[in-house]
Parts: sequence; structure tokens; C-alpha cells
Amino acid sequence: MRWLPSTLTGRLVLVLLGGLLLAQLLGAAILLRDRTTALYEASGLSAAQRIASIVRVFDTLTPEQRRLMLSAVNTAGLQVALGESRAANVEFEDSMFATHLRTVLRRSLGDERALHVAMLEPGAAGVEFGPMRPPSGGHMGGPHMGGPHMGLMAGLPLRGASFLVQAQLQDGQWVSFAHRLPEEPFAWPYKLLLTLAVLLVSVIALSLLAVRWLTRPLGVLAVAADELGRDIRSAPLAEKGPAEVRRAATAFNTMQARIQTYLREREQMLAAVSHDLRTPITRLRLRAEMIEDESLRAKFARDLAEMEAMTVAALDFLRGARADEPVQPVDVLALLESLQADMEEAGHDVQVHGQAVVPYPARPLALKRCLTNLAENAVKYGTRARIGVEDDGRELRITVADDGPGIPEAELNRVFEPFYRIEGSRSRETGGVGLGLSVARDIARAHRGALTLRNRPGGGLEAVLTLPR
Repeated sequence: MRWLPSTLTGRLVLVLLGGLLLAQLLGAAILLRDRTTALYEASGLSAAQRIASIVRVFDTLTPEQRRLMLSAVNTAGLQVALGESRAANVEFEDSMFATHLRTVLRRSLGDERALHVAMLEPGAAGVEFGPMRPPSGGHMGGPHMGGPHMGLMAGLPLRGASFLVQAQLQDGQWVSFAHRLPEEPFAWPYKLLLTLAVLLVSVIALSLLAVRWLTRPLGVLAVAADELGRDIRSAPLAEKGPAEVRRAATAFNTMQARIQTYLREREQMLAAVSHDLRTPITRLRLRAEMIEDESLRAKFARDLAEMEAMTVAALDFLRGARADEPVQPVDVLALLESLQADMEEAGHDVQVHGQAVVPYPARPLALKRCLTNLAENAVKYGTRARIGVEDDGRELRITVADDGPGIPEAELNRVFEPFYRIEGSRSRETGGVGLGLSVARDIARAHRGALTLRNRPGGGLEAVLTLPR
């Protein structure tokens, strides 16, 4: 999937963050829902207790006294009105909150009393009651009474949820209560949300640290494996950390030690074989000088020279892969000019152009061997070698171009294989023993660089040595 991070750390972080965020959102939704329900119940219980107290007091009063008491019991949040009948425009449908409120009121007022409870939506119209006859010479009391009809909710802003309770008094008169639930307790609980946000950020920070701590050994192991590919004699891994990390580091170090042992034994064996070969080659050379047939003596000399060249090339191949030469700043242009002078003395046409910004940290002898092999290939298969230097401060790029026939595209990678030659022969006259490019590429890799070949558009071959700073 394209949207997935490419690193193990990124994927673990994505899974943890997604899971934590989903858990926090679900937890917050459940908590806010339960909180709202609890606040509704608490507010309704307090209002129910007050309503029950008012009903019990009204039972002891005459209708005239009740009307005089209205101004005392009416408040901003609770409106009380008297009527001869139930409200005509309210549908008393059962709901969980209404049922709970009705149960609380019946516990206080008794089951035999006529009682109705309804929830009112925000913005509901005024609740109207049947006609009431005012007392002689007087008027109907209460701040929201007047006219033949009474709008109980006319003066009660319904920005929030409200409920209506109607109870019948002992003398048959109806008393109605409109209560608006307070808005502030149901507003967003910013402190709670801030607490959840702080908790989420803290858990995310700890998760990131934990993921980084757990995946860091994998990064160290990857770097060590890359170093091992460039330098088999790199320092072993530190065997510390969790048990799994220690086992992996131990296995890696064991593998590195075995590879070092194998390479050392191979080098010693080939060095011994090359050394032992020089003795019979020398004896054969001496005996060849005693051959009277000049033509036969020349053939022996050529064969012995080829055998010796192969022996020297094998030793150079082994030395080219070694990394025990110390790294030091190298003036690349001076090194190339020295190489140019040596090859011009041998009668070859070599030109150098370009400039290096600063000295390059390298193994001087190994780097010179690499460039020498490339330049010798260029003059061997073409008439001249053109060496260019480019340095942008981030990487050093050296190109060695010739004007020879080039290489088929299918063979560009195979020529780096040891002892591989395109024409299939081993004759020194047609291209040596096939180790020069192998040695050059190994040296480039030992310097964290790369060596590639490509055919030039105008003809010839170009070797590109890229060395990172």
C-alpha cells in the first residue's frame, strides 16, 4: 500500500497512533454520554424534589392562596401555573428521562395522584391551558398569566432541554411546572477534554520513545551489515540490550568472524600457491634460455610471462579487497597527474581535466590501483584515455573514457566478474587475465562508492567511479 510508511518504525507508530486515537475517541464519546445522562438525572431529581414540595404545600392552600403564592415559587428556571384542566397542546409520550422523573415524583406524592410528565424540545411553543375565571375584582396571579388562556412557557427561554410536569391537587385543580435544565453543565467539558488530550499526547510520546528504543537495534544491525559488505574487518557489534538483540548481535559477530577466517585462509592459500608457482616458473625460464630453437624459446617465454602475470594479478585481486591500508586525505588531482606521467612514460596518451574541491579521504595505494586499472583498460582497448574529475562537495566523480569499440550492453555487468573476458581467450595480447575491473570495483566498494560502465554515444566506453564524501 502506497500510504503505508516504508520503515518499520513508521508502521509501528502508525498502528499505535491509530489505535490510541480510536480508543481515546470511543472512550471520550462513552464518557460524555454517561456524563450527560448523569447530569440529566441529577438535575431532574433536584427539580422533582422541589416540585413535590410545592405540590404538597398547594394541597394545604385555597385556590386564592395558591394564586398569591405563584409569584413566590416562580423562578427563572421553574415556571408554575394553575389551571382547571391539563395542557391541551402537549403530547405526553414516555421517554427514559420522563419515566425516571415520574417514578421519583410518585414516590413523594403517592400513586393515586394524577400525574403527567413530558419532555419539551428546544424552541417549543407556549403550553396552553383551559379557560380560568379570575376571582371577583381581582386578576390572575403569576408573572406569565393573563387573558383567557395561559402560556406557561411564554416567558421561559427554551435554548436547552426542558420538561413539563402536571399534577392534580386534592381539590381537583391542576398545577403545571415547566423546568428548563441548566445549559452550563451540558456544555463541552473543556477540562475533561484537556485532560484526555494531555493523556493522549503523553501516551503518544511514550509510544514513540518505546518504538524508537525497540527498533533502534534493527537500524544498528542494518548499518553494521552495510559496513560488513564494504569492510569485512569493521568493528563487531556491541552485544548489549534485550536478550533478542544480544542474540542477534552475537550471531552477526560470529558470522563476521567466520567470514574473516574464510577470507584469511583463502588469501593465505592463494598467496602460498602464487609463491610456490614462482619457483618452478623461474626454473622453467632458466631452462627455456637453454633451448637452441629460437622460435620455441620465444613461445616458452610468452607462456611463462602469462603464467607470472596471472599470478601477480591474483595477488593484486586479493590485495584490492583488503582494507588494512590507513585512510588519509588524498589530493585526487595530484594522484591522477602522477598516474598520467607514469603512463605517458610508457608511451600512452592520457589526458586529465577537472578539479576536486577538497582532498578526498581514501586509501591512496588502493585508489591509485583502481584508477590505474581503469586507465590501462582505456589505452588497451582504445588509442587514448580521457580522465575527468567532477566534485560538487557531496560526491567525487571520476570518469575514464576511451575511443575503443565499447562493450555489448548485455556484457556491461559481466565484465566485472573475475577472469571473465568477452573474447573468451586468455591471451595477454587480447586483454589480460580479466581481473582488472574486478579489483577496481572492489576498491570502489571499499570506499563506499560504485563503479559503473556505459557506452558513449559517439563510440567508446566510459567507466564512472562515484565516491561519496
